[in-house]
Amino acid sequence: MAQSTILERPQPPRPEPRWGAAGRWGIAMAKHRKIVLGVWLLLVVACGAAYPALHDRLGTPDYSVPGSDSVAVEHLVAEHFSRFGSEQDLIVFHSAQHTVDTPEYRATIDRTIGIARQTTGVAGAIGPFDGNAAQISADRHTAFGIVGLNGDISERVRVVQELRTAIATAPGEGTQAMLTGYAPIQADLMEIETADLQRAEALGIPVATVLLVLALGALTAALLPITVTAAGIAVAIGALFGLTSFLAFDSLVLSVATMIATGTAIDYAMFIVSRFNEELTRRGVRNRRDRGGIQQAVGAAMDTTGRTVLASGLIVMISLCSLAIVGLPMLNGIAVGVVTAVVATMTAAFTLLPAVLATLGPAVNRGALPERLRPAEVRSVSASSAWARWAHTVMARPVLFGTIGVALLVVAAAPLTGLRYGVDLGLDSLTGRPSGQAITLVEQNFVPGLLAPIEVVATGTDAAPLTSAARDEADRFIAELSRDPRIATVLPQYADGRMFAAVVPHASFGSTAATDLVSDIRSRASSLGDAEVRIGGTTALFVDVSQRITSRFPWVITLVLAVSLAFLVVAFRSIVLAVKAIVLNLLATGAALGITVAVFQHGIGESALGFHSSGFLQIYLPMLVFAVLFGLSMDYEVFLIRRMKEHWDANHDNAAAVADGLQRTARPISAAAAIMVAVFASFVTADVLELKQIGFALAVAIAIDAVLVRLVLVPAFMRLFGRWNWWLPKRGSRVDRVTIGT
Repeated sequence: MAQSTILERPQPPRPEPRWGAAGRWGIAMAKHRKIVLGVWLLLVVACGAAYPALHDRLGTPDYSVPGSDSVAVEHLVAEHFSRFGSEQDLIVFHSAQHTVDTPEYRATIDRTIGIARQTTGVAGAIGPFDGNAAQISADRHTAFGIVGLNGDISERVRVVQELRTAIATAPGEGTQAMLTGYAPIQADLMEIETADLQRAEALGIPVATVLLVLALGALTAALLPITVTAAGIAVAIGALFGLTSFLAFDSLVLSVATMIATGTAIDYAMFIVSRFNEELTRRGVRNRRDRGGIQQAVGAAMDTTGRTVLASGLIVMISLCSLAIVGLPMLNGIAVGVVTAVVATMTAAFTLLPAVLATLGPAVNRGALPERLRPAEVRSVSASSAWARWAHTVMARPVLFGTIGVALLVVAAAPLTGLRYGVDLGLDSLTGRPSGQAITLVEQNFVPGLLAPIEVVATGTDAAPLTSAARDEADRFIAELSRDPRIATVLPQYADGRMFAAVVPHASFGSTAATDLVSDIRSRASSLGDAEVRIGGTTALFVDVSQRITSRFPWVITLVLAVSLAFLVVAFRSIVLAVKAIVLNLLATGAALGITVAVFQHGIGESALGFHSSGFLQIYLPMLVFAVLFGLSMDYEVFLIRRMKEHWDANHDNAAAVADGLQRTARPISAAAAIMVAVFASFVTADVLELKQIGFALAVAIAIDAVLVRLVLVPAFMRLFGRWNWWLPKRGSRVDRVTIGT
């Protein structure tokens, strides 16, 4: 009763704190919360309505490499061999009842080829009865026509969609007509990736909500990060829709941007809500009438954790922007898409969230869990908590724990020594779709390489017409290719004094056998003297992508490490802590990629995860995971070290600082990591292999970073370095504060 009487006494006016820029911004959002909420409501409604329109504007991944031979061949073919189009696809005909010799089957072929020739964007179509008997299978139940498409990949996909609709009415009874090839496959993959994204969100968000309830201790508090993230993603959709007027995006960009932005946004909002709750408890704010106390709690949360969130978001964006060094439109699209989504969700965290927190005040804890299950920031914290005891256990044997931890990471990273790159288009996910059924028929009755022949263009110097000597040399080169046992057939054509040849390998396009063949043909072509021979086509495009990424990856690593090191030195005011963080992040990234290699390249656990190993990793995966993980890990690192630094500044006891920092951050860091793992791991259910690989790699990386690095290696190395942790060689003095708060 006495305690209740004391609590009911009027509180003395609180001195106005001296806020930093983030704190003053939070106060402003709290004071003008009604305006902020109204603006966000309009934004969410307007931008969310743009989703169907954005989906209609999405293209397919542009794997083109500026300045490469594959791009040069595409331009030469479009200019001098326009009747072949920029891409050659197949219309596959099949009937279990009829052969091509029956009138019904023949009529279906004639109608379909006629429709194709009249479709805008089709350069030409060659039916199975137009002079090439090889277009009809041995049992005469399957045949194919060749269709040339004009334009870039987005335009070709649009033509494919129109052509599919047009030929749907052509087949007769008992006869199928199915379009397949690179563009038709990409058109189907767009639809599959959209379904994968929706399924992943349906799985990941409910799990994240449960974890948020456990982390924040109340249902209302848990729903805030989900709500704010959803609002941010809606605005990101609107922003991406606006950017499609100037830039081209594909379905993969939307999937990756949504995956990364959702995981980071939920984490950021959770950290801010957690700190807001702590500030409410510290100030004794018990009801919504205490507007001054609520606004101060908002300001304190934004001035501390808000600055950490801002720094983390910036480093994520900078890390992703490093992908622009590679110079690939596909990676540029991913970088722009992720940065746009992160900016939108960060904006929500810095405007919408403070306004909502100011509106709710203590009501943020409605639907609270029992006291013993609530987080430490809203109840008394025992100095001898389980996390503190764990920290002291690790620090009692830092060499042992450090050695074991590093050894585990090195062993996990070992499979990287046998890493193989490739491009998997997700053909296994096409089962049941017309393009996938057509692929199966081609592989069973013809040559898999028909789906995307290697294109060889021979010209004179600087793409000029062939001279007499150059033409003789080109003819000898083509004859030599015809005798190669890896090649099924070579079909040369001449136009405008230049030669174009469709080289049909026995291997399927994109396979390692096909890419090896492209590299071999290019090597042989480089020794020619009079003729300039360029190699293009889909498989050559994949070779060019692989070479570009491999050559530029070291530059991406260098930039990300340099930016991360500079950021950490400024954040921690310490050389040792910055270097330690870099080294541990490298080990964690290597371990995550090593496990990914073991699973997806070597096929360990493929039946459990529902995929068939292609024998390599998606070419851009290591680079993307590296850039993303370095950005995400900064959040946990700063959050943990800041708490340790606060205790160090007050007591100058390194061991006590490590224990105090760990006990105060272990729960929110573990919860944040679990949420991000849940979001990323939900993409392991995807049918498209590249989405499955990205989700798995990021989920494993975050789990390793949060569990092994933060809870074992950080306290072990902090104990080993002792007072050196807090040293910065600046005028020989100790630096007293960290500039990035939590």
